[in-house]
Amino acid sequence: MSNSELKQYFLKHRGDRAAFQAYLDRINQHPLRIIASPGDPDFDAKVQAAIRRKLEAARNSSR
Repeated sequence: MSNSELKQYFLKHRGDRAAFQAYLDRINQHPLRIIASPGDPDFDAKVQAAIRRKLEAARNSSR
């Protein structure tokens, strides 16, 4: 089950504690990475580079 499917399942079955725990465990496996802080002078460049990396990874995984 994908992260999105697990999230949708949990949202439909809010009383399912095992599903909630599984969702939390999965989310915590991949903590959010900070790309740039708002005051960073290179903010735009860093965000654009992160977007390019994400798009490239998506293209590579779909091949």
